[in-house]
Amino acid sequence: MSLNTTCGKQSQRERLMENDKYQVIIDPSASDKLYEHFEFLARVNVDAANRLLDKLLSDIRSLESMPFRNPVYNRPYLPIGKYRYMISNKRYHIVYQISDSFVFVDDILDSRQVDDKK
Repeated sequence: MSLNTTCGKQSQRERLMENDKYQVIIDPSASDKLYEHFEFLARVNVDAANRLLDKLLSDIRSLESMPFRNPVYNRPYLPIGKYRYMISNKRYHIVYQISDSFVFVDDILDSRQVDDKK
């Protein structure tokens, strides 16, 4: 039995695209947020801020392959199924969308600041 036959929730398109490489593009506002998080932490601990930045950038780069592996980011004010998110550093949400062979990183949120927690 193949593992692919047991992936009931994964669409055929997602399975086919898992082996492709995607170009990751960070929106300027998401880049600004990335550095705001870095600067905030650097006021307290520069080493920790550098580790945070390295991990966030590493996780963003990892979206080059298998960006469909992360869950859909559903919020009442967003189009259903348009965005996905990845958790980085235990508390940051990297919010992105996939279009053709591109991954667009649109936001980087600190989960402690997300106002619509469930």
